[in-house]
Amino acid sequence: MGKEFFAHETAVIDAGCTIGKGTRIWHFTHIMPNCIIGEHCNMGQNVVVMPEVILGNNVKVQNNVSIYTGVICEDDVFLGPSMVFTNVINPRSAVNRKEQYKQTYVERGATIGANATIICGTRIGRYAFIGAGAVVTRDVAPYSLVVGNPARHVGWMSEYGHRLSFNDEGIAECPESLERYKLDQGMLTKI
Repeated sequence: MGKEFFAHETAVIDAGCTIGKGTRIWHFTHIMPNCIIGEHCNMGQNVVVMPEVILGNNVKVQNNVSIYTGVICEDDVFLGPSMVFTNVINPRSAVNRKEQYKQTYVERGATIGANATIICGTRIGRYAFIGAGAVVTRDVAPYSLVVGNPARHVGWMSEYGHRLSFNDEGIAECPESLERYKLDQGMLTKI
């Protein structure tokens, strides 16, 4: 039986990887040992996925992205062009700190914009939206919109990626999906 995913002839896939059905791996991408990549993912050109990274189903990884050991992305995550994860808080070339890798967890449906940097040890909540060029140094709440360096909360996003505006009762409606959301004591929930 043939493989059920596509890999461009210039892609390198090391031993021990699990790659799901319908996934596409493009030019000059390197998937290192023991990674788990779900079904229907798209790995753009010149992507590096370090050992033991876990990506869920339908994860979109744009060109020039680096995903380091310790990163876990749930389903439907979008990783924008040239964004990068880190895995050590205080890297030094002459000091080996592989035993100090910190886990970074990206929940379902989150978007990380182009050129953003995610400092290791953070958790990005479901459907959060990290603006282009942001530097995330702490956890991001579900549905939160964060921008800047360091990233700061500036609003809330729908599951369809629209910025939400709230009425006097703290209710907002996504203009595309018409789904409704409630903001209560700094927490957003879909109703």
